[in-house]
Amino acid sequence: MSTPPDEQVLREHAETAYADELAALVATDDRPRPPSWRLSPWAVTTYLLGGVLEDGTEITPKYLGSRRLMEIAVASLATDRALLLLGVPGTAKTWVGEHLAAAVSGASTLVVQGTAGTAEESLRYGWNYARLIAEGPSREALVPSPVMRAMESGTLVRIEELTRIPADVQDALISILSEKTLPVPELDLEVQARRGFNVIATANNRDKGVNDLSSALKRRFNTVVLPLPDTLEQEVEIVRSRVSSIGRSLDLPADLESLSEISRVVTIFRELRSGVTADQRTTIKSPSSTLSTAEAISVMTNGAALASHFGDGVVRADDVAASLTGAVVKDPVQDLLVWQEYLETVVRDRPEWSDLYRACRELA
Repeated sequence: MSTPPDEQVLREHAETAYADELAALVATDDRPRPPSWRLSPWAVTTYLLGGVLEDGTEITPKYLGSRRLMEIAVASLATDRALLLLGVPGTAKTWVGEHLAAAVSGASTLVVQGTAGTAEESLRYGWNYARLIAEGPSREALVPSPVMRAMESGTLVRIEELTRIPADVQDALISILSEKTLPVPELDLEVQARRGFNVIATANNRDKGVNDLSSALKRRFNTVVLPLPDTLEQEVEIVRSRVSSIGRSLDLPADLESLSEISRVVTIFRELRSGVTADQRTTIKSPSSTLSTAEAISVMTNGAALASHFGDGVVRADDVAASLTGAVVKDPVQDLLVWQEYLETVVRDRPEWSDLYRACRELA
């Protein structure tokens, strides 16, 4: 469903936010396209990783990382096997899945959000019980799931947090992915997938309380593991671009293009994740929190909001200290000790970080 041009939304879908880039790719893409795809695999990869087209149109990168990983993901969707994006929190699994759906199918809104309470009807179909009681089983009383709608239209469907869905509900996908059909025994019919249908699923391999996929279901997926950013510079650029985008959508008048605090926040996260300082000289303890790139984006966005509404628009140590402490300290006992030790043994010994040390100590 498209959004009216005069309606302000907090976050536009990928196909709306990047409509001009997608239209330019469609106009210039002369490579072979799989059935029902709006773009060729090459053009989809260009959309994800960025580039400059022959007509001069600049395609902004949506994913900063390995090109080969994106090529594998796109190629998987061109086969009869589904795609599973696997990784720790904050590795852009959902972001990549949304942009893949936007580029391939022109719509990213067919989504099943996996939770512990996700029922089988979310993957198969449900019923309009008022019509069911009044008229009996009929196609009009059937409520198709996003998966069924994708099968009927020959498009991609996204399933977020697949491993949070109960195991018995997950297995409802096995016949769909194997046979490409969805039987409706109450109506003595089946829905057959049109060419172009496929599934993009995401799964978190670190959170507690997840349900492992059965071996039968794993075999139906090609798995692509999305890693954390390789270098400090790459992670800083990811955070900068995402915070700038979010800040513009929220009309934050902060200094969004050159956030000087990003490098320090990302350095802290990377050191606490790895258990060693950047110079490899000091071993430190790691907290229970994941400290992902997504968490760094959240810390900097909150800092930008504080600087905009309660400061002069320039993000400083005082603006990020509260969110930084909250991101690290998830366990009020264990994590607080880890954080205080890090402040005293690492941050305190860096003279150029004295303002950040003072701001964090005041909160800790």
